Amino acid sequence: MATNTFLEERLAAVEAAIAELQKQIVIPQSTNWLQQITGSFKNEPAFEEILAYGRAIRQGDESLLEAQDER
Repeated sequence: MATNTFLEERLAAVEAAIAELQKQIVIPQSTNWLQQITGSFKNEPAFEEILAYGRAIRQGDESLLEAQDER
């Protein structure tokens, strides 16, 4: 019977330790992926060029695209 008591005590200690660890775990809040990457391309010349192409396409100004094709 002493063995069972010893095992029960050890199991109780393990359960208490697990409960304490679970209290310490910080559950991360889900973040918006867009907020995570916002600003990550700041001061990146290639990204600025991509934005210029996008504006040109939306505005129907294909001269920027044609100039790029001639390079």
